[in-house]
Amino acid sequence: MMKTKPPLPPFTQETATLKVRMAEDAWNTCDPERVVPVYTEDTHWRNRTDFPVGHEQVRQFLERKWAKELEYRLIKELWACSENRIAVRFAYEWHDASGQWFRSYGNENWEFDPQGLMQLRYASINDLPIKSEERKFYWPQGRRPDDHPGLSALGL
Repeated sequence: MMKTKPPLPPFTQETATLKVRMAEDAWNTCDPERVVPVYTEDTHWRNRTDFPVGHEQVRQFLERKWAKELEYRLIKELWACSENRIAVRFAYEWHDASGQWFRSYGNENWEFDPQGLMQLRYASINDLPIKSEERKFYWPQGRRPDDHPGLSALGL
């Protein structure tokens, strides 16, 4: 049986928005075992200076990421979609081992196979050091509450 991850392409505004929220929810778990299965076995990524290919390299990348980016909280927002592609903008907050907080801003371009698994992920990300009092993402780690403002509402 072939594995699928609905919603499936071709995407509409509604199904792409749902796919983006599902990705945000998964990443906010900071659990590679929950994130990796939504990608194709031979997925290709570009993430800053890392270019992982396949599940094992992606898993290792995510383990390193969340060991460094502590108290990680992410918000994603749909930018555009067509057929089997989705463009996303995002911001996330985290701190390093020294306690320095950052807000990381970026955009991603995603391409999906017919089963709804992500086969390509290209991310461009910038990190901005912020003071603790400049933080905007305060929900308990995990899924962002439905009533928490998104990026546009936060002016980000």
